[in-house]
Amino acid sequence: MLKKKKIPNPKRKTQIAIVTGVIVISLVIVLSYNLDQAKISGQRFGDNLAQIQSVLRDETANYDAKVSQYQKGNITKDAILQISDKHIIVLNDILSKYNALKIPETFVPSLELFKLSTQSQIESDKLLKDWIQTGDNSTKLRSDELLSRSFEYETRALDSFNNAKANSG
Repeated sequence: MLKKKKIPNPKRKTQIAIVTGVIVISLVIVLSYNLDQAKISGQRFGDNLAQIQSVLRDETANYDAKVSQYQKGNITKDAILQISDKHIIVLNDILSKYNALKIPETFVPSLELFKLSTQSQIESDKLLKDWIQTGDNSTKLRSDELLSRSFEYETRALDSFNNAKANSG
């Protein structure tokens, strides 16, 4: 018995080609959309993080100026201790703002380093306040060590952030 060869239906081939084309185009659109959303999310995160860092930088510079004024005798001990208390409250508030960020997965390590930097800054400033209160130079040395660690964490955080940004964009 001879089998009949099926004659290919040209309409069927065209339909398959159209369906395949629609699927490929749809996948490209979905992938492109997801990449754009990731880029927008990363940009939004970066902008919010930069704002937090700017507030932190301004607060720290202001506090450092007040401590310098205290060391020159232009601010009383009681006044600088009150300023120190307020400053530490502000830094703790800044630290809590990191947790409110919507963070893309690729930026988690950099955010953790920024948090460590801020935590070290807070501990350093608490010890600086203790030094002002007691005059114990070992407390000042420990404060300086923590401040140095804070800068190290911040440098590592910036490197991590820039690497994540380069790899996500």
